[in-house]
Amino acid sequence: MSLPELETVNDIRNVLERLPGPDMDARAAADEREPQLTKPAGSLGRLEEISNWLATWQGVHPPKLDSVAVHVFAGNHGVTDQGVSAFPPEVTVQMVGNFEAGGAAINQLCRVQGADLKVFPLKLDEPTADFSQEPAMSEPIFVEEFNVGWNSVQPHMDLLCIGEMGIGNTTAAAAIARGLFGGTGAEWAGPGTGVSGPVLDHKATIIDQSVDKHRNAMPDGLEVLRHVGGRELAAMAGAIVAARLQNVPVILDGYVATAAAAPIAACTSNGLAHCISGHVSKEPGHRRLLKKLGLTPLLDLDMRLGEASGAAVAIGIVRAAHACHTGMATFAEAGVSDKDD
Repeated sequence: MSLPELETVNDIRNVLERLPGPDMDARAAADEREPQLTKPAGSLGRLEEISNWLATWQGVHPPKLDSVAVHVFAGNHGVTDQGVSAFPPEVTVQMVGNFEAGGAAINQLCRVQGADLKVFPLKLDEPTADFSQEPAMSEPIFVEEFNVGWNSVQPHMDLLCIGEMGIGNTTAAAAIARGLFGGTGAEWAGPGTGVSGPVLDHKATIIDQSVDKHRNAMPDGLEVLRHVGGRELAAMAGAIVAARLQNVPVILDGYVATAAAAPIAACTSNGLAHCISGHVSKEPGHRRLLKKLGLTPLLDLDMRLGEASGAAVAIGIVRAAHACHTGMATFAEAGVSDKDD
């Protein structure tokens, strides 16, 4: 399907009010097949849930995994001027170069998982505004970056992994989480690129001050994302929403990707039903945020790299679920007696 170009934040709100629901015919077909497979009912645990989820949100049974995409959105943050990161913004540019040269972890993970990687550098020489002083993005900039993600999703994709790169973006993630769910900066802030001690305390203070500064101007999740988010977070949100409209299930990566998704959930119930969490990162706020969103991660490997690495590892689990559901013989096909015979 062809998606309309979005021109205002209200255009995005209107889309969120009309998100399609699950395909009940595909779900019913998956539910019918699963008990017929040569195994005790429920014996594959969450793999059974994943294959059902895949069919439900692709809108087809049997589900497909021929085209798996990994999208990494990269942006820089003006809030790094406040000394919240151990690395300078130049690292974002350098890491994007590493992605493009094939030298990063995500390149290796995409290769081994049979996934197509695409990197989206978002005006890396134009960081967002320092959101401790003013909104991170004007409405036109926010909508422009949302549209980058919105236009990145293609209907031929069977599965999409969402990730990011951006020095300072765990500060933005924590600010979004606090803006949506309350608490304190100290509860949501983590080491990010490796800060600790007084620097981490300062990071938490900046988060508190920033959210409090913008509180009255953030009536909904989209305004939280605009005021204390970043270019790459807006683009990830756009991709997540576009995927819903084009029957593409989504694997979310870590803390920052989940924070980009959270405003969608805040705007509409079941807005993330087509998404699963690939992993829970070592960022302490991520586990807390997943609990708030009702998402149970597939993996817990102490990862905190970003760049869609955790989501890419989780592709293997989704492939395993798909292979079992589509490839196993039924009791009738195998000539095996089931419990009712």
